[in-house]
Amino acid sequence: MTQSISENTAVSLRSATAADLSSIFALLSAAELPTTGVPESLAGFTVAEHEGRIVGVVGLETCCREYALLRSTAVASDYRKHGIGRRLVERAIADAEASGFAALYLLTNTAERYFPSFGFTRVSRDVVPAEVKATEEFTSVCCSSATVMTLALDDAPAP
Repeated sequence: MTQSISENTAVSLRSATAADLSSIFALLSAAELPTTGVPESLAGFTVAEHEGRIVGVVGLETCCREYALLRSTAVASDYRKHGIGRRLVERAIADAEASGFAALYLLTNTAERYFPSFGFTRVSRDVVPAEVKATEEFTSVCCSSATVMTLALDDAPAP
């Protein structure tokens, strides 16, 4: 008997591997998210898997020792509304904290109402650290109208 996908035990989270790249690209393309830089940052990616199928993804792109970019958050359309995205983002935040990053940043065109539930706040581009601004996400991949958000991970206040 197959478990319901709404049960946390049915969908497992694990670190992404090179064998997952085609599934990750398919998820990101379906969500109209960029795939640029994914292979180079794959070590920071987590996938959600259900019955052998990759149904969700989230990535952490290291910008420098202090900052990382939360990127590539996507869940297959038939698996949405089951908490998979929330579990993926929570895992990425926990991984960032464990890695000692001071803050996470993200760019979004569609989820500016979703990420505050994790503690992210909107910031202007001019307060984003140079190391984060230098990423491809900021320089060429995401449009200049994308919302920028940050989450402080230590005692230092967010900009």
